Amino acid sequence: MSQDIDYGNLMHTAMRGLIKTVLTSVADNGLPGAHHFFITFDTREDGVQLADWLRDRYPEEMTIVMQHWFENLEVGDDGFAITLNFGDAPEPLYIPYASIKTFVDPSVEFGLRFESPEEEEEVEAVVEEDSIEVEEEPGQHDAEVVSLDSFRK
Repeated sequence: MSQDIDYGNLMHTAMRGLIKTVLTSVADNGLPGAHHFFITFDTREDGVQLADWLRDRYPEEMTIVMQHWFENLEVGDDGFAITLNFGDAPEPLYIPYASIKTFVDPSVEFGLRFESPEEEEEVEAVVEEDSIEVEEEPGQHDAEVVSLDSFRK
């Protein structure tokens, strides 16, 4: 009996563990130095909790910034809770790790990107057509993003 090792799933689990570790440190010690995070998540994912007006405004995905003002950061096994300020109105959020699409710390040019099975199929279809061309703007330095596609066969 032969089984394949699901490296993609193992990487997702490890990357979510890294996010949990980083957020736990921030909850315990605050953000060090210039570190700050951009976290994009799927608002349709089971377990996401946010105000109705935010869900109406961001029906598919939302990016939050953890930098100058946030409070009540509570890190759990499956996700984290945080209160952020939206136009001088504090709003509590709960974000499951499974809903996170990107986690970026631009202060050190670090980033993680999680791709759903649908996105992976779209990427494979484009690769099969062999029509991918990527051009980088001169002088543009984005955060490095780790993609699981480079580890898949």
